[in-house]
Amino acid sequence: MATLTIRNLDDSVKQALRERAARHGVSMEEEARVLLRRGIEAKGGAAADAGKSFYDRVRAIVEPIGGIEFDVPPRQLADRPLPFSEWQNESPEE
Repeated sequence: MATLTIRNLDDSVKQALRERAARHGVSMEEEARVLLRRGIEAKGGAAADAGKSFYDRVRAIVEPIGGIEFDVPPRQLADRPLPFSEWQNESPEE
């Protein structure tokens, strides 16, 4: 587990956190952990994306808007064949 230090926190924010923690019967530290976790999950951050592939994360973004269409240009043949024969006798440099 990691440790996080927050400097320059407004006194009113600290007091509100203290009161909120007391209402929930937990420490200020635990209350801050809960709030951070909920904030990250609500925004679709790292905690919500844990274990998802890149494809799944992108799909979750574009599917609600109907997807994205890309124009794929037609393939063209090369003007001349690539000279692979030049590399056949070369040994890889180490």
